[in-house]
Amino acid sequence: MSSEMYEHMRKNPKFVKLVTKRGRFAWTLAFIVLGMFYGFVLLVAFRPALLGRPIWQGSMVTIGVAFELFMFIFFWLLTALYVKKANGEFDELTQDLIKDAWKENK
Repeated sequence: MSSEMYEHMRKNPKFVKLVTKRGRFAWTLAFIVLGMFYGFVLLVAFRPALLGRPIWQGSMVTIGVAFELFMFIFFWLLTALYVKKANGEFDELTQDLIKDAWKENK
């Protein structure tokens, strides 16, 4: 692809839409992950007794262990959500953008 084609692609409203949607989605997921992770670290630092309590009376599993397992599964699901969206909606927008660029360049 030529530099002119790249320039046409950058000026295309579909490119702006793709970059905006992908960026907003990625930052949203990043804030969710970092918020949960640092929230957990703050709980460990300032409320360790809360995390050490059993889930129910007589249980060997504590709130901290259950929350950490939840975070692990939740982060895995967020990754799967991102991959699904990236391989679906974002790829469709990218393919439309490439088709438009080829049409304009001919």
